[in-house]
Amino acid sequence: ALGRSTLPTARRGPILHRAALALAGWFLVASTLGYLGAFRGVADRLPVIQFGILIPIAIGLGYLWRSRTAADILDAVPQSWLVGVQLYRVLGVIFILLYSAAQLPPQFALPAGWGDIAVGLLAPIAALLYAYGIFGARAAVMTWNIFGLLDLVVAVAMGFLTSPSPIQALSLDAPNQLISAFPLVMVPVFAVPLSVLLHAASLIKLARSRQPAAHNASAAV
Repeated sequence: ALGRSTLPTARRGPILHRAALALAGWFLVASTLGYLGAFRGVADRLPVIQFGILIPIAIGLGYLWRSRTAADILDAVPQSWLVGVQLYRVLGVIFILLYSAAQLPPQFALPAGWGDIAVGLLAPIAALLYAYGIFGARAAVMTWNIFGLLDLVVAVAMGFLTSPSPIQALSLDAPNQLISAFPLVMVPVFAVPLSVLLHAASLIKLARSRQPAAHNASAAV
């Protein structure tokens, strides 16, 4: 997207390198802390995983809202890409499989799993509607974004309520141990903030445009 944008050639490389470095650094920090057990839920200790969720979101939202570079990136990336890339949310099937194996409580696994699967399956549909300028595409993308954000809110809330901590209120006989343990902890501390920021980027780009522009076929997912 940056390669075919109207940005000066001298700016494209540095922007791409900084973006790649930021994502790689974030993933490395999150995975290292997760591997070391920094986010593990403990019955007699207040949870700390919220910092791994909220800090990246706060930094990312501030960047999207105030950075000129972020605005240039949003201008360059087609809306259909921002939406369609979240096809990866179908990996929520992992929660359903772990529930079937009695490794995750139903209060968390079922809404989080089926919600993510639905968001992931709908992502390419909404993306294609927008890419080809089909009537109602703008409303479809808006609705999909809201649904995707609500799914994340529900999943995070149920994760807190089922995991070991003084605020655990559900699944007391079988606490949700896996969601704060490596590698599954990468879902709340990396995948969830990334998904929130993709939704935010999509909504910001949508707000800047009055009509869904029909991109050429190469912009389709």
